[in-house]
Amino acid sequence: MNIPIIDRSNYLKGLFITAKLDGNLNKKEKELLKEISDQLGFSRDFYEETVKNLLRNKYIKEEKIKFSSKEIAKSFIEDALTISLSDGKLNESEIIWLKQISELNGIEQEFIEKNFDKIKLKTINNSNIKTALLSII
Repeated sequence: MNIPIIDRSNYLKGLFITAKLDGNLNKKEKELLKEISDQLGFSRDFYEETVKNLLRNKYIKEEKIKFSSKEIAKSFIEDALTISLSDGKLNESEIIWLKQISELNGIEQEFIEKNFDKIKLKTINNSNIKTALLSII
């Protein structure tokens, strides 16, 4: 699938917001963000600069993101859940954020719940986690 530039930008921005919401950026989150940044075609310098300043960057606003297709939005939700659950827990601000994105993009709440269980099981078992983005690019 050819993902429009605006969706690529919003996808990565949304994942940075997701990672920032709990006020902590762990090694696994950084690895996942780097992998997705690469998949979306962003430069290494951009990724490194953004991650370095992520937690204190007041310009990364928690704006709701509308994608051009449900397929992209669903992939985003799955990857956002993977990043959120990389530390073993999903906090309230992350849940609210993902529900807002789902609602704006016409995705049922059951999609989050279904994927939450699947992704949590993978993180508990330390399975090799693949990004959802790979399935649509």
